[in-house]
Amino acid sequence: MSTLDRFQLVSHSDAHSPSKLGREADVLDIPLSYHALEEALRTGVGLNGTLEFYPEEGKYHYDGHRTCHQCLSPVQAEAAGGRCPVCGKPLTTGVLHRIEELADRPEGYVRPHAPTWERLLPLPELLSAALGSGPNTKKIQRQYEALLDALGPELYLLRECPLEDLERVAGSRVAEGVRRLRAGEVRWQPGYDGVYGTCTLFEDGE
Repeated sequence: MSTLDRFQLVSHSDAHSPSKLGREADVLDIPLSYHALEEALRTGVGLNGTLEFYPEEGKYHYDGHRTCHQCLSPVQAEAAGGRCPVCGKPLTTGVLHRIEELADRPEGYVRPHAPTWERLLPLPELLSAALGSGPNTKKIQRQYEALLDALGPELYLLRECPLEDLERVAGSRVAEGVRRLRAGEVRWQPGYDGVYGTCTLFEDGE
């Protein structure tokens, strides 16, 4: 939305549980002072970008009808007349559809000189995809803690840690998962009508 161009867009994680803190964040290159932070938020000087979740994970990203397992993009929903192709009931409108209704620029537009953004997966979810166990299982939690103890904080592991170090501590599948994340090789089944989206880093055959 062009009306937002005069604002600095920032990203902050939910604070409802300690494990979620810092998973969405601002990338700042400023002196550690209130005035420098205020200037970055007001003018953008020193605000280099943001770290984000994938919006496809959200429970209402696409349009859909959970009862009939129908998940539709905004274009597909418009073609269906806003109704479930299976039962004919009204679809639950998703966030992306609402964004397209409000937008005055095409999808994919990037404002010149805008700060960058990175999309990340929480490390437990990446470990889960790589190792084949649920993100809240003891196996994944042990691996998560071992990685933090051996190599450093979660955002460093996801963004900067050398892949050979990750492979040495956690194995080749975890290192390959991080490589794919950094390369943007994450595929999604978007969330819809109260159903969380699911990501794929590895095919079943792998």
